[in-house]
Amino acid sequence: MSADVVEVTEDLSSSPLWNPDLAPTTLLQRTWSTYHIAALWIGMSVVITTYTLASGLMQQGMRWWQAMLVILLGNVIVLIPMILNAHAGTKYGVSFPVLCRASFGVRGANVPAILRALVACGWFGIQTWIGGLALSTLLAAAWPAWADLSGAIWIAFGIFWLIQVAIIVRDLDGIKHLESWSAPLLLGGGALLLW
Repeated sequence: MSADVVEVTEDLSSSPLWNPDLAPTTLLQRTWSTYHIAALWIGMSVVITTYTLASGLMQQGMRWWQAMLVILLGNVIVLIPMILNAHAGTKYGVSFPVLCRASFGVRGANVPAILRALVACGWFGIQTWIGGLALSTLLAAAWPAWADLSGAIWIAFGIFWLIQVAIIVRDLDGIKHLESWSAPLLLGGGALLLW
């Protein structure tokens, strides 16, 4: 076993702080490779809001390559604390709420966990709204009558929401498989557009 990855071998189930959801994962349960983690970062970097940010920067006078450079720099800057935050969890197989117990205590760890969940809900809502707008625009381009449909944007929002929930319901494996396939497509599509 590598020193970079540690597996807890003692039985912790008798602890009052233990439950199956927060228990450390075994080596066999850790199915994410470096490729999967890199694909996740690419998927989090090349998203609808990134396209919106790039178009906004270009609208304000930046050239396309300047906008891309700013977005790349921002994503690399964010990547550094993400790696630092994820290192202990990846090494020991423990979740974020368990890691927060060291800093915030058992009860206090609920605060950063809830804050993280609230940010995730907000981010999900923003992504879904912009994705629904994009889907509605695509449907209107393919089927002009779509634009005249009452509540078309809300229907597109609902469709986009359902697609995302279908992926999320499959747990982390659904996200892992989506990112594994989409990251190369996103990078390839972006390179093709630049070419």
